[in-house]
Amino acid sequence: MLELAGIIILGIIAQWFAWRLKLPAILPLILIGLMVGPIATLFTADGGKLIEPIWNGEKGLFPGEGLYYFVSLAISIILFEGGLTLKQSEIRNVGPVITKLITLGSLVTFFGAGIAAHYIFGLSWQISFLFSALIIVTGPTVITPILRNIPLKKDLSIVLKWEGILIDPIGALAAVLVFEFISVGEGQGYTQTALIEFGKILLFGFTFGFTFAHGLAFAIKRNFIPHYLLNVVSLSVVLLVFVESDVFAHESGLLAVVVMGMVMGNMNLPNIKELLYFKESLSVLLISILFILLSANINIADLELIYNWKTLGLFAVIVFLIRPLGVFLSSIGSNLKLNEKLFIGWVGPRGIVAAGIASLFGSKLLAKGEPGAEYITPLVFMIVLGTVLLNATTARLFAKLVGVFLKNSEGILIVGASKVSRLIGEYLYNNNRHVVLIDNNRTNIDKAKKLGLEAIDANIYSDNLSNNIELSDIGYLMALTGNVDINDYAINKFQKQFGENGAFRLVSADEMNNPENNPKEGLFSHTDDFVKLTETTRNYPKIHEIALKSLEHYESLIEITKADRNIIPLFLKDEEGDIKIISSFSKEFKDIKEGYQLAYLGKPFEIDSANL
Repeated sequence: MLELAGIIILGIIAQWFAWRLKLPAILPLILIGLMVGPIATLFTADGGKLIEPIWNGEKGLFPGEGLYYFVSLAISIILFEGGLTLKQSEIRNVGPVITKLITLGSLVTFFGAGIAAHYIFGLSWQISFLFSALIIVTGPTVITPILRNIPLKKDLSIVLKWEGILIDPIGALAAVLVFEFISVGEGQGYTQTALIEFGKILLFGFTFGFTFAHGLAFAIKRNFIPHYLLNVVSLSVVLLVFVESDVFAHESGLLAVVVMGMVMGNMNLPNIKELLYFKESLSVLLISILFILLSANINIADLELIYNWKTLGLFAVIVFLIRPLGVFLSSIGSNLKLNEKLFIGWVGPRGIVAAGIASLFGSKLLAKGEPGAEYITPLVFMIVLGTVLLNATTARLFAKLVGVFLKNSEGILIVGASKVSRLIGEYLYNNNRHVVLIDNNRTNIDKAKKLGLEAIDANIYSDNLSNNIELSDIGYLMALTGNVDINDYAINKFQKQFGENGAFRLVSADEMNNPENNPKEGLFSHTDDFVKLTETTRNYPKIHEIALKSLEHYESLIEITKADRNIIPLFLKDEEGDIKIISSFSKEFKDIKEGYQLAYLGKPFEIDSANL
């Protein structure tokens, strides 16, 4: 009981430190696992571990293969949660690159790392390729925390996120096939067995994932599941899909849960947010437990086995040669620039799937007496720990070095997805700005998506937005709801994270009555509140542009808008198409010249007044 409680407590402490230091949680988790596991044997009185994951007759948490059953079930929940976050609309521009990364890139890693392990460590070809299959995977548990802290173009973040989730079952599949090769033996018997197993994994993985996703979605939509049971029923179905698929085809469960998550994540389900929040919280707990357990399960002899220059050489070949080679070959003919390819090639941390399956297969082959099997677990953990440490400490610096770090985040986050927000968002989107609307009104979100806008069904009072890597290029914040308190809260909470270039909100009724107290963050003018914007949008649902001649021309038009309730100034666009938000303060524009344009909502200017 003490060991189990200690794992949970230490895991949550590690997660907190990772949050404070902006590091992937896997790093402190593995270090804690090593400290209470193999390193603890150096200073404990009986030479034993503080936490013993596998029962050895005297102490331990899991008997026999119980640890690996727990690891497998936990990984299935983590991958399902990752699949829920994958939206088809995200990959319109980078779909082919992602496909090549998880196919061609996987082959490059498989053969490249296998050859390197064989010649550097002198391992057999079978063990070398088992090792290379295990390190194909990257993983969302390690990539997501890194990307959260680096402002990147959306497409760049999407490539790394999708690769990390989709490549996990592919790496597991490759590892299973190599393991079967070693277990069955070489020759015709293996070839036939491998092909059959490969076909079964694909068939049952896709079939179970797709079928159960639609079945659970049907039950949710028809309210067959009471609200208070929704999360636990969904959890049980995920475990059922994983286990049943695995029964029909060994190791097909990972593919099944990823497919199930992807299918459900792209459906219009009424309670998908709650399900995602629940699975996210559960994933945090499971990741905390898993990495400590798997790290603690390593023995000091395993660490001594790889404590040499060969290990450093293998790590360097995989990280600095094989990963970039796979990325560059996979991105031939894509829209990615050279610096973007370099960054993707640099960021490739391995995660929980590699560590979990390595522990399972390594111990099984070691029990069978397979030569070189003792290297599998420590070498994979070395790659996991090394890549996480390298990427967590250098990804931000490397992004700046190669020029993918967004110095000026030009994306715009609009709080509220009403008709006013959708009209403004559509104008900005048509002027080549990354626009994201958030609202907890599902109808508004659906209407925004029908316009081709990116919209997130979210509550600003939750912490989910802060962890959304798709918002890493946001630099402007516009609070456009009809609720003064929500607008104020949005500015106070997200100004630092999403409003580094400007955070604006609609003026309140009190501020409208006291124009001399115009807030600097007020939008458009001191007389333009939500009610006026809504009325104007209803009467004149179009944003117009008018060419400006000079600063005086601009100021004269602004005076006209103050007198006419049907005209609201919104943006100032320069001759290069850059857009600036007009605030109620509106005293910061002094360099307006011919070629600039005023974008405004409402009734078109009369020709005479426009030519003042």
